[in-house]
Amino acid sequence: MLTRPIAKINLGLNVVERRPDGYHNLETVFYPVPVCDALEVFEMDTRFPSQVNCDLKVTNITIEGDEQRNLVVRAYNLLKQDFPDLPRVHAHLYKGIPTQAGMGGGSSDCGFMITLLNKMFGLGLTDEQMINYAARLGADCAFFILNRPCYAKGIGEQLQPIALDLSGWYLAIVRPAIPVSTKEAFSLITPQHPKKNCLDIVMQPLESWRYELTNDFEKSVFTLHPQIGAIKDRLYEMGATYAAMSGSGSSLFGLFREPVSLDTFDAEGTFKTIIPLD
Repeated sequence: MLTRPIAKINLGLNVVERRPDGYHNLETVFYPVPVCDALEVFEMDTRFPSQVNCDLKVTNITIEGDEQRNLVVRAYNLLKQDFPDLPRVHAHLYKGIPTQAGMGGGSSDCGFMITLLNKMFGLGLTDEQMINYAARLGADCAFFILNRPCYAKGIGEQLQPIALDLSGWYLAIVRPAIPVSTKEAFSLITPQHPKKNCLDIVMQPLESWRYELTNDFEKSVFTLHPQIGAIKDRLYEMGATYAAMSGSGSSLFGLFREPVSLDTFDAEGTFKTIIPLD
């Protein structure tokens, strides 16, 4: 069975408080965007001499580390605990979503793997049950069960679907070849509640977002990596109605009324695309 995990952008991202468990509570709006991976899963022949239950192959983009620690495999193993008869599988993950980008690539693979296994093997899980499984594996993973605009609280697992439609806009995405660690992104942040909630702001005309809709990670990331902040400035110079960093970076996105050329962003290793939203 084949599925296509999609990416997300954050429309506003506020770090509102530090939790007793060391994590941080956030407020953000997730919006799905059609930048995709491809995930194919098929049942392993019972005679295949594999030492693992989920044999994963990742192609196109190199991901460092043990593939058995990949969220695709961890999603399978989590379901296997409650469904011991789940057959062994081969999984091929073709990466099209850039990594270390704040676009939720790994989290999307996780959410889509849970949904695929549920459908492929008739597990009978509801959306709520799949969201609970996904939330155990990562803060953003739960969103990729629903894959629709959502206001999110907590660590990103408390989801409220919202009626937000960006159809007719052009989305430009630029991810420079500058890795940003989550620890770095949090390093200069002082948690606080914003004067105005991001949910309220995104329900206003999009033209007002530039002056009110903020991503708290931009301050620390732009301080540590001024080249990333310069991309946001450039998107506005090109005519973006709204531009921001997604998640904790390093992707920047801009919303445009008309398609634009991204040829100016030609540094080696840069991912760039412009997509009509519909």
